[in-house]
Amino acid sequence: QQYQLETESCGESGSPASLIPDLYLLLHITYPIISGNDLAEQLGGNDLAEQLRDMSTEQEVTCIGGGETLPKQSPQKSNPLLASASVDEEEVDTCTICLEQWTNAGDHRLSALRCGHLFGYKCISKWLKGQARKCPQCNKKAKHSDIVVLYARTLRALDASEQELMKSSLEEEQTLRKKAELESAQCRLQLQVLTEECTKLHSHVQDLKKLIVQHQGQISQLTGSSQARFLSSLPSSQSRHKYHFQKTFTVSQTGNCRVMTYCDALSCLVVSQPSPQASFLPGFGVKMLSTANMKSSQYIPVHGKQIRGLAFSSRSKGLLLSASLDNTIKLTSLETNTVVQTYNTGRPVWSCCWCLDENNYMYAGLVNGSILLYDLRNTSFHIQELVPQKARCPLVSLSYIPRAASAAFPYGGVLAGSLEDASFWELKMGFTHWPHVLPMEPGGCIDFQTESSTRHCLVTYRPDKNHSTLRSVLMEMSYKLDNAGEPVCSCHSVQTFRGGPTCKLLTKSAIFQNPENDGSILVCTGDEVSNSALLWDAGSGSLLQELQADQPVLDICPFQVNHNSYLATLTEKMVHIHRWE
Repeated sequence: QQYQLETESCGESGSPASLIPDLYLLLHITYPIISGNDLAEQLGGNDLAEQLRDMSTEQEVTCIGGGETLPKQSPQKSNPLLASASVDEEEVDTCTICLEQWTNAGDHRLSALRCGHLFGYKCISKWLKGQARKCPQCNKKAKHSDIVVLYARTLRALDASEQELMKSSLEEEQTLRKKAELESAQCRLQLQVLTEECTKLHSHVQDLKKLIVQHQGQISQLTGSSQARFLSSLPSSQSRHKYHFQKTFTVSQTGNCRVMTYCDALSCLVVSQPSPQASFLPGFGVKMLSTANMKSSQYIPVHGKQIRGLAFSSRSKGLLLSASLDNTIKLTSLETNTVVQTYNTGRPVWSCCWCLDENNYMYAGLVNGSILLYDLRNTSFHIQELVPQKARCPLVSLSYIPRAASAAFPYGGVLAGSLEDASFWELKMGFTHWPHVLPMEPGGCIDFQTESSTRHCLVTYRPDKNHSTLRSVLMEMSYKLDNAGEPVCSCHSVQTFRGGPTCKLLTKSAIFQNPENDGSILVCTGDEVSNSALLWDAGSGSLLQELQADQPVLDICPFQVNHNSYLATLTEKMVHIHRWE
């Protein structure tokens, strides 16, 4: 009505353009939701809209209620920070379709699409009902059902870039710290191990120096009279006790058993055998025989070919070292019945043993006479190779003699016996080895066994043209110093034990202390003619007992269980247990 009155008062000469500001203000007061563009369209097209925009910036604003006219304020310099902040707030609160602020209720309430962009509900609903079914901002496909109404009174976007940067920096710092702590722990452990090894070696050096000083003048006398002293000081067995047969275990129905050894920590006897189900699981493994209840346990597959050597670690409980003709040595845990480590030697392995002075090292005797030295901490390759000094033939036996404060023979090392000769590889400082060729009879050697406490070894020879029977020679290790003060290790014969006239198999003998602990030494050898094991007294050389078996004895193993002494003999199919009573 006011618009009509003012039009009449203008008369015919009145121009509609002069009424545009008042009309614009009136309509915005009456209909505040109508946008400027909609108003221009209702009043008469694009020309009128342009006039409206031009005059709205220059015209004075008339207050209808009071009739006062407020002059246009002069522009002032604004703070750029406040300006940017206001722009950010406007961008956050503004619908990008109509450029109006959205509301928290009504038709223009805050809504979002699946892509995450925000709009007024009425605007985006109308937009998606048209032909362009895409997001107005990112141009991704969208449909009306993708509209989600957001129930938020205010919307602010927090700048978390610095927080995320600090988080990534913290994680990187924690990773570096953990790595440094791990390296520090490893270095401390290595330092501890090296310190213990250094202390042990220093102790051995001091013991050797004391022995050299005390006995340097008596070395020649000791060498010449060692045999007489041994025979006189080593008492003969006067006990009335003997070994009595107790039980027999059938290991393999098809035969081909070869070696055995005893684990004191698990109280079990371990015997090599072929697979009981060769058609389904070919190869060779071991069978555990419990000596606590005298019952056999399960079969554990280990190698692809015949096993020639077995030895238990004195450091790790139930860790078995095995050597095979399949060009490998393996470590098997009897606690889990699984193979835990495999070393590829490249050649068939005939024998193996542990280093008793350094528990982390193992020796493997190859078919060409070489000895490969392995370290438990190096799982990829051998660390040393000891090349034979003479004949390159299979090493039938490896036995380690530990260091000892003994005037007769204080040195430690590995005794390697081949089919032709024997050598003692002395363990030097820095874990190096020095070879000493022992004065053995050439050829015909089939086995070497050692007795660590008395520093003696037992060498078994086949019959030959000069000897018609099997011979087991007890030898004592000795040494003398050369001009440079370095030891020259040797051995000499002490006692000889004779068996039968034939020896077709590479049988193993045994040398051990008398179960009576009277200081005497017993020797047990196999006899193929009588299918028995012969028990000898090392002091007198007399035959004490003959332990009968079903086939030729291939291996002999003494052991103790619950303060009772036993002797086990192995044939191709069975194990015979004898008890000392």
